[in-house]
Amino acid sequence: MTHDWPLLSMLIWGYLLAALLVALAGDAVARTLARGLASLLLLLSVALWAGFDSADAGMQFVERHAWLADFGVYYALGIDGIALPLVLLTSIVTWLVTVAAGEQLGDRPAIYLACFLAMAGFMVGVFAATDAILFYVFWEGMLIPMFLVIGIWGGPNRVYATIKFFLYTFLGSVFMLVALIWLHLQTGSFAIADFHRAMLPLGAQQWLFVAFLLAFAVKIPMWPVHTWLPDAHVEAPTGGSAVLAAVMLKMGAYGFLRFSLPIAPDAAESLAWVVIGLSLVAVVYIGFVALVQEDLKKLIAYSSIAHMGFVTLGLFIAIGLVRVAGDSDAARLGVEGAVVQMISHGFVSAAMFFCVGVLYERMHTRLIADYGGVVNAMPGFAAMSVFFAMANAGLPGTSGFVGEFMVILASFAADPWLAFFAASTLILGAAYTLWMVKRVFYGETASQPVAELAPLAAREKLVLGVLAACVLLLGVWPDPLVAVMHGSVDKLLVHIGQSKLPALAGVGQ
Repeated sequence: MTHDWPLLSMLIWGYLLAALLVALAGDAVARTLARGLASLLLLLSVALWAGFDSADAGMQFVERHAWLADFGVYYALGIDGIALPLVLLTSIVTWLVTVAAGEQLGDRPAIYLACFLAMAGFMVGVFAATDAILFYVFWEGMLIPMFLVIGIWGGPNRVYATIKFFLYTFLGSVFMLVALIWLHLQTGSFAIADFHRAMLPLGAQQWLFVAFLLAFAVKIPMWPVHTWLPDAHVEAPTGGSAVLAAVMLKMGAYGFLRFSLPIAPDAAESLAWVVIGLSLVAVVYIGFVALVQEDLKKLIAYSSIAHMGFVTLGLFIAIGLVRVAGDSDAARLGVEGAVVQMISHGFVSAAMFFCVGVLYERMHTRLIADYGGVVNAMPGFAAMSVFFAMANAGLPGTSGFVGEFMVILASFAADPWLAFFAASTLILGAAYTLWMVKRVFYGETASQPVAELAPLAAREKLVLGVLAACVLLLGVWPDPLVAVMHGSVDKLLVHIGQSKLPALAGVGQ
């Protein structure tokens, strides 16, 4: 499906142009200008959703222009029902970051906000790119503004956290670049769709799968390459933590959907047990790690790793269901549950980091032991924080329940023991989340600074109110999200359900 207006380019370059304008406009008008431009670009993202045809399983809003045509590289964009919700999530979270920006930015708010607008442009580019090199450029480009955000506005150990974040994610991406170049040599193209059609022997598929796994596992992050995330979250400012958890972690799972599964389905089937095993470690072991954290941000960071384990579990259970069991309905539940979990986690994790930001602006501490009885000073804020904590624990009626329930159902269709270990997150998530809530919000007022906590500002009420509405709406009415991705997920399952090995053998006869 094509459109007369290049809406994807307008969105990507609109964010990058907005970043430049905010940086040049100066600190005096930075917040107002950034909020205005982010609002316009959010409306453009809503227009993408409104103009999307759910009955069309292919790429829509397609653009293709010569870039480095002699090398087979094109400026090619397009989104399907899987990418569209992630684009909208990016725009919502970016807008909320501009709204939430307060006085804690010091004397450089213009550069701070410009970094987030630029980051949004690169992240939308990742979700929209249909050329592998363009995808890689956007993939690496988004590291630069996040590097600056953590390195300039981060905490005392920001240099260590920034370098660790950059090295982990950049080195993982090198393996992806090698895989993309090898695929180009086999197909003569950098179009991702051409990679999907490539007939590859099992050995080549397995090497490609491992290369992509190294790139995407770091970004999610999966155990044991997760150690950069707690450090990055602890040192990042509130906006950086919100975007990192809400959007940037989703890049790895999106990479599995766009590259690993459709390009190397036979290898994905043979090695799915590795990813499923690592996912269960994230769900169970990391849940116990979260339970003993004393820092609010570290607890939420480890919680993010556990919840993203659910995403990869759903994706790789699906490939076994569709290729071995022939159960496409259960496989669809797994993939759609994983995508719903990605969107839900985006809203819930962003909300929890914004809640920590509210407390940190007033108390300048993230240690759980320094709080207690916050409900006595800020009852409204405490109520909203508990709501988000319940969503994080998977309470029915919130978005946190929907994706997890769908993945658990798919797990049960694959193996009841998988469902048992997957469902343990409902217990562990409730344990570490409620333990945190009890110590921070309930009980007697812990100290005079807690008793004197200032009420929520208007911008804080708006941010938390919008996120609460999103969490509740997706929890009670997930159908619009599921419906928009349904055709694209079915198309993906048909593609990965067909082995490439017999076709390759037939070509050689």
